[in-house]
Amino acid sequence: MTAPAVLDRADLHASLADPALLSMNFLNEVAGRFPEAVSFAPGRPTEDLFDPADLHRYLDTYRRHLAEHKGYDEARVRRELFQYGRTKGIVHELIARQLEQDEGITVDPEAIVVTVGAQEALWLVLRALRASERDVVLAVDPAYVGLTGAARLVDLPVRPVHEGPRGVRPEDVLERIREVRAAGERPRALYLVPDFSNPSGHSMDVPTRHRLLEIAAQEDILLLEDNPYGFFQAAESGRPPTLKALDTGQRVVYLGSLAKTCFPGARMGFAVADQRVTGPEETLLADELSRAKSMVTVNTSPVSQALVGGMLLEHGGSLLHANRRQIGIYRRNLGCLLQGLHRRFAELPGVRWNTPAGGFFVVLTVPFPVTDELLEHAAVQHGVLFTPMRHFSDNDRTLRQLRLSCSSLTPDQIETGLDRLAALIAECTSTPGA
Repeated sequence: MTAPAVLDRADLHASLADPALLSMNFLNEVAGRFPEAVSFAPGRPTEDLFDPADLHRYLDTYRRHLAEHKGYDEARVRRELFQYGRTKGIVHELIARQLEQDEGITVDPEAIVVTVGAQEALWLVLRALRASERDVVLAVDPAYVGLTGAARLVDLPVRPVHEGPRGVRPEDVLERIREVRAAGERPRALYLVPDFSNPSGHSMDVPTRHRLLEIAAQEDILLLEDNPYGFFQAAESGRPPTLKALDTGQRVVYLGSLAKTCFPGARMGFAVADQRVTGPEETLLADELSRAKSMVTVNTSPVSQALVGGMLLEHGGSLLHANRRQIGIYRRNLGCLLQGLHRRFAELPGVRWNTPAGGFFVVLTVPFPVTDELLEHAAVQHGVLFTPMRHFSDNDRTLRQLRLSCSSLTPDQIETGLDRLAALIAECTSTPGA
């Protein structure tokens, strides 16, 4: 009998041991390890409105759409749902309609690639942009760990643009671009979440959005706009336009997630990539992304697309309309979290937090280091979970910060979790040397 194969980690791609990839697994799995703890860790949508009966109805709604509105015969309807599908997706026209209706984004459906979650869309864009060893991507820091990990997998270095108390400053972006160029590197794009950012919760005002578009044109870079949370405002006031809605020069690649606005089990996202690509033949960037996708996931599940398509059709093509009840839940939860923090910590020295205008996340600053070891202690001894901000940034400021997500909890769970968090903070602040 021959000896089993043993691989040396040093002979595998270096990204597999990168902290960013370890962080993603850690964040995905930590709640499952401590099921009895109140978990402020995951940025999951609420499960209060999930109903398995909806799935059957959505599928039937989309099937009728194919037969009655697109004129497909029974054989073609079956083929559309059961067979391999078009690589760029089969619900691209419905997504284009939704973007125009909800976001004021007018785009050719052929510029849309439907992907296996927004994470695949992000990976495809980074893969396409990494043309040489000089290429880098900028990211507002602290950054979503999925961006950092995806960039590592395609050997694309990430250069941070640090976020201040009110979010990123355009002039800091401009300065960072020029620093990177002076170091001999080529900045290809800036990744950012303009609305209720993960993890910081910050949002950009409209003048900042316009200025970033000006800088992108001036410096010849793209903006990668990730927008999972834009619908979830804490107030009724009008939403600011997305960068893509303001984009008149095709400087923005828009990354859409349907995990929060539909349901994560569908594993669907999309990229709007309407940039022209010149060469022997002129194409759209979406066409180039589709070529890469065909070698990675081949196509996005037609059944998942049919479920999302049926949901869109049932709500007149509008995800904003489809999420009316969810928006109310997230507003309630964010208000409960912020009020609970104020009641418990307003007078406690060294403890402070930001007050996002919506979204899922609040960042809490404490007077002691927040490590994975502390998180384990919090789970075992106090029954509460959170996310250390060090998973999102190497900046020293984040070493004493934690992210709280309130999206998937009830008000009672939020109150219980904050009581437990208060006990942990009291323990840490009363310990000598903490």
